[in-house]
This record gives sequence, C-alpha cells and structure tokens, in this order.
Amino acid sequence: MGAYVIRRLLLMIPTIVGIMAISFIVVQFAPGGPVEQVIAQLTGQADSADQRLSGGGDLLGGGGGEESSKYRGAQGLDPELIAKLEKQFGFDKPPLTRFGEMMWNYIRFDFGESFFRNTSVLDLIKEKLPVSISLGIWILIFSYAISIPLGIRKAVKDGSTFDVWTSGVIVIGYAVPSFLFGILLIVLFAGGSFYDWFPLRGLVSDNFDQLAWWQKPLDYFWHLTLPLISLSLAAFATTTLLTKNSFIEEIKKQYVVTARAKGLNERQVLYGHVFRNAMLIIIAGFPGAFISAFFTGSLLIENIFSLDGLGRLGYLSVVNRDYPIVFATLYIFSLLGLFVSLISDLIYTWIDPRIDFERRDV
Repeated sequence: MGAYVIRRLLLMIPTIVGIMAISFIVVQFAPGGPVEQVIAQLTGQADSADQRLSGGGDLLGGGGGEESSKYRGAQGLDPELIAKLEKQFGFDKPPLTRFGEMMWNYIRFDFGESFFRNTSVLDLIKEKLPVSISLGIWILIFSYAISIPLGIRKAVKDGSTFDVWTSGVIVIGYAVPSFLFGILLIVLFAGGSFYDWFPLRGLVSDNFDQLAWWQKPLDYFWHLTLPLISLSLAAFATTTLLTKNSFIEEIKKQYVVTARAKGLNERQVLYGHVFRNAMLIIIAGFPGAFISAFFTGSLLIENIFSLDGLGRLGYLSVVNRDYPIVFATLYIFSLLGLFVSLISDLIYTWIDPRIDFERRDV
C-alpha cells in the first residue's frame, strides 16, 4: 500500500500541472482580458469627458499606434500607458515565463493579489469560506439523513408501490435544475408573486449581532432554508439509489439466508448483519461526497440568493477576468479533489481489506 500511495502522490504532479496548463492556454485566447477591462473603463470615462468638454478628440492626449492596436478599443491611447498596464498585470512577459512563475508561486501557496480587489487572493478565499462551508456541510447532512433511511426502505420494499413512486420523485428531483427550482422558491416564498416569508440576501440579517443567543441560529437557518432546499432537491438522489442497490445486493447473499434460518427477525437481520456490510461503500464515498457538496453545485444558487461564497467569487472573477482568483481557486479545488480521491481509496482498503490496489494499475 505504501508504494501505491507514493505512486498516486507522484501522479498528482503531472495531473495538476496539466489541469493548470490547459486552463492557462484557454485563457490566452479568451477575449476581454484584464488589460482590455481597464482600457474599456478608461475609454468610457475619457469619451464622456471629451463629449462634455469638446465633443471629440484623442483620448488621454495620446496618438494611437500599432503597439496599442492589439487590444480592442485601445486605439488613441498612449502606448506607454498600455505598456504600464501590461507590466502591472504581468503581461509584459512571455506566456511560458508567466506560467512557470505562477506554478512556482502556487507550489509555495503564494497566490498573489487580486487584479481589481486590492487584496490577497488567500484572504478573499478565507472571507468567502463561511458561506460555502454552511451550504456544503448542511447539504451533506440533509442528503445523508434522507438518503440512507429512504434507500434502506426502498431496498426492503423493492418492487412495491412505495418503491415505484419514490423512484419517480427521485428521478424528477434529479432532473430539475437546482437553480430553476430556486427561482420557483423565490417567486413563491421570497417576495415574488405570492408570499414574503424568507429573506433573499445574505447568510444572516444585518442586525445579527444584536439578536439574542437563541435568535441567532433561527436567523441563520431562516436565511439558509430556500438555498438548502434548492440544492438538496437532487443531492440525495445518487446516494439513495446507491444505498438501495447496496442493500439489495447484500440481502441476496448466503449469510442473510443463514441468519434468517437461525430465527432472527427481519430487523435483526437488516441492522445486525446487512447494514454494516451494505454501508461500506457509502462510508468510503463520504470524503468525495463532502468535497462535491462543499465546492460544486452552489455557483448559481449563490448568485440567485445573493450569498457571497466561493461560487459567487469564482463567477465574478471569471466575468471580470480576475485571473489570480480564477487560477488560485482552480488550483486549490483540483488539489483537494486529487487528495480526496486518494483518501477514498485508502478508506476502501481500511473498511474492506479484501481490496488491494497494489495488484492493479494506478
């Protein structure tokens, strides 16, 4: 197992470099980079000023040239200004040099500063973590609390009316996009066309610090109710079906027949013998489920409900071409995903010693 872990750790290096390299190449061809963003702001302000003062003329007093023509909307700007912008954002260096410097900094977990927020990327990520942690942890708790009992019940009642109609509900819930359901909840319960029962913005109220101790958790869950319902709609579908199939497979095994032959009732058989074997795959998949709930699926929900978390931060960073944030979040999430995949494999071998990853290719 030690050799397997070492191989997996070494394999992470080219994997993470490949992920970052592909993303970096895509960004090089994406229009509207940070230099163009600033140029658009400058020319917009300059145009307004010129129209007010003289109705036209060159922008910022500069005559354009070929040096500035490579940026859209840069005609008329002083080439020295363009050069300063390129140096400010690091675009005065060749792409390969910039990529190498970025990876060297990221290895040391130095993510630099945001282009437009005037603060370090790491501080921004720490600032947005509470929202993402809240959504991720509670979705995971709710999904497991619903999925496991429901999956066991469906396995016991396999083929019954209960199994059929709950499967229909699960399929429909999985098919409906969470953001679309979130919009429906806003229309119905958050001041849309019907009721105004729930708040639409933030994780807590503005007067949260002034609330009594017992009112704070109520206020917290009051704000989280609609986002959690939206995200939980499809979150429990996969785990429910996985639990059901795992229990059905165990129920058909010989040791269950033997337990019944010894006179054990169905509850004793189910929870005394089947449960601990059927739950192995669910327990082993917990780290992956946690990361999935923590980092995915919340981008649109955070924007719809104005929750200032990592999903919204990433979205705004892409829109504003704030590349340090984009690449830093991608690097962190990819690295966590690779480590969680390894941890899941190790948990499999811990709960089921029959599994041996040494005997197969990585």
